[in-house]
Amino acid sequence: KMSSGAADLRQRKKQNCTESDKMAPEERNKENSKLGRSPKYMLIQRFAKLFFGCLAAVTSGMMYSVYLSTYHERKFWFSSRQELEREITFQGDSAIYYSFYKELLKAPSFERGVYELTHNNKTISLKTINAVQQMTLYPELIASVLYQASGSEEVIEPVYFYIGIVFGLQGIYVTALFVTSWVMSGTWLAGMLTVAWFIINRTDTTRIDYSIPSRENWALPYFACQVAALTGYLKKNLNCSAEKFCYLLVNALTHTFVMVWEYSHYLLFVQAVSLFLLDSFALAQTEKVHEVYKIYLFSLLLGYLLQFENSALLVSPLLSLVAAFMLSKCLQVNMKKGTFMSRLLKIMYIYLVLTITVTLNFLLKMFVPHKENEHLLKFIELKLGLNTTK
Repeated sequence: KMSSGAADLRQRKKQNCTESDKMAPEERNKENSKLGRSPKYMLIQRFAKLFFGCLAAVTSGMMYSVYLSTYHERKFWFSSRQELEREITFQGDSAIYYSFYKELLKAPSFERGVYELTHNNKTISLKTINAVQQMTLYPELIASVLYQASGSEEVIEPVYFYIGIVFGLQGIYVTALFVTSWVMSGTWLAGMLTVAWFIINRTDTTRIDYSIPSRENWALPYFACQVAALTGYLKKNLNCSAEKFCYLLVNALTHTFVMVWEYSHYLLFVQAVSLFLLDSFALAQTEKVHEVYKIYLFSLLLGYLLQFENSALLVSPLLSLVAAFMLSKCLQVNMKKGTFMSRLLKIMYIYLVLTITVTLNFLLKMFVPHKENEHLLKFIELKLGLNTTK
């Protein structure tokens, strides 16, 4: 009985094998046909996803710019007011930025206008100041050049050209937020959610409603674009051309961000700390983080030179962190292998970088004369929960 049962099992196995051999060519042909269709299908799907995502991102930015322009017009009845009344709508200290823009346009030449701003004796009584350095007037310089070079004198009034650039930058801001969420999540629907959330909380995230010429309204769109490019640059499995493109974008946008806002290095410092922690816990590629830190260093040095030797950039915590990171880079060997010694080195590495950062920043403040805004450091400490001072 046992022998007959074993024979039956062998015959069943042979039948199954022969049936599978007969069916194999048909199944293989079906699989081959599916594989032949899948690349085309995947290509069309990716193209459709990219097309509709880019269309949604650009449309969101354009609609937001149009919304800001329409809202500003209806809130202040801007087109029906006189020139002086229009300037009064720029509340706070932001109106003075627009006044410098007007002075540049009224100057007989651009060179003469820049000279008058760098030797300004009208803003502060009995004192001559470099307004370009002290008030970071590079946005006004660029806007005046664009207004005159584009031949817009006969087409649009200077004030509309000025606020149009700012509203356009806000549209780019929204598009950059869209792209950042898209890159992080893998779906452009997350970008739509981010844009909607930003617009709903607009009063808490921007002062564009009543203080158009403020520096952050010029600078934060560049920072948002830099974050989007940096997010793409840090992604793994990125092809070479896309990586180079993101790297060049991060480079250019970081330089621009430092130039148009005097407080930009504080935001970059928070970003640098985040990158440092990602690198320490092996959540980002070390080589890419090193390249970004080199961009920080070059941007600070270039900003120092172009901002008339701005000493605030030398005593910036960002420069101290970058220097400490470069000095402690040699300790990263064998730090990401998962052993007990590597974990101990990781803790020592973080402690060493933070210690060197604080020490360097303290020494620089002792030897470099500066006029730093200490209240911003207190603001960052308060946001991080390290200080209860208000």
